[in-house]
Amino acid sequence: MGYKVAVVGATGNVGHEILNILDERKFPVDDVIALASSRSVGREVSFGDKDLKVQDLSTFDFKGVDIVLSSPGGAVSAKYSPIAARAGAVVIDNTSHFRMDPDVPLIVPEVNPEAIKDHTKRNIIANPNCSTIQMVVALKALHDAAKIKRVVVCTYQSVSGSGKAAMDELFNQTKSVYMNNTNAPSVYPKQIAFNAIPQIDTFMDDGMTKEEWKMIVETKKILDPSIKVCASCVRVPIFVGHAEMINVELENELSAAEARHLWREFEGVTVVDVDNEDLEFVTPLEVQGEDDVYVSRIREDISVENGLNFWCVSDNLRKGAALNTVQIAELLIKSK
Repeated sequence: MGYKVAVVGATGNVGHEILNILDERKFPVDDVIALASSRSVGREVSFGDKDLKVQDLSTFDFKGVDIVLSSPGGAVSAKYSPIAARAGAVVIDNTSHFRMDPDVPLIVPEVNPEAIKDHTKRNIIANPNCSTIQMVVALKALHDAAKIKRVVVCTYQSVSGSGKAAMDELFNQTKSVYMNNTNAPSVYPKQIAFNAIPQIDTFMDDGMTKEEWKMIVETKKILDPSIKVCASCVRVPIFVGHAEMINVELENELSAAEARHLWREFEGVTVVDVDNEDLEFVTPLEVQGEDDVYVSRIREDISVENGLNFWCVSDNLRKGAALNTVQIAELLIKSK
């Protein structure tokens, strides 16, 4: 049996990746519909060897659609995801709007697949934040084995997390630097080219950014509400791929060697590390287009009892967004 699938935000970075991954993974579709705003109507997007004409989200009738994979802006999703859900579709939403709704499951299939059963409350499933997804995939094996008490994470996030306009801004600013011209920032508060900006999303009253808050509350919802999380999120001048330096404090002893073994056995994680030899590591550039979360620089933290440090990288447009969305859809159809 094939499914009728609608992709909302089909002309964006994540929408393109969703269409690519649906085709790559041979998701059982009878019909795929590309939806976007009225200004994109008539444009064509690729789905395998087919070209799909973009239809207008604002006038589309969702009746008969089985699954909606949604990645527009948060305000757009807030309006149209409930409309699709009321029409009978199950919506897998990639924006932040529904993530902390107690009636909406927040799912990373390798971590909390059992939460899929709760989707019937609103017919909406939330896809977590990109930086949260890669972290909890890496944390799950450690938590199951030795119970995590506290996580301290510093992220180094690519501009693709802010969309195409941000990628264009990095490209144009970089070009301007070499041409000795100026190119004022518009997407970011300061120049991103050859720089690092310790602000992702807006500042909150306590000085934390919204991105940092997301990592804290989403980790608790997905993995364990008892875990304490301290997050610092930085935007860096790379196009695709997020990196995180993660420190965990565990309740029980777990060596670096044991952690490597756990990760090598865990679905969705690739270890790039060599025991008792020169350490190897992997960078965001090297994981572009890859599906797994990669961990390296695995070592014990001698400053705390039962502490581990590791470096974690992932393609934020794939596992951090589009791939996780499609994996949730795969989990959904298996659960029926």
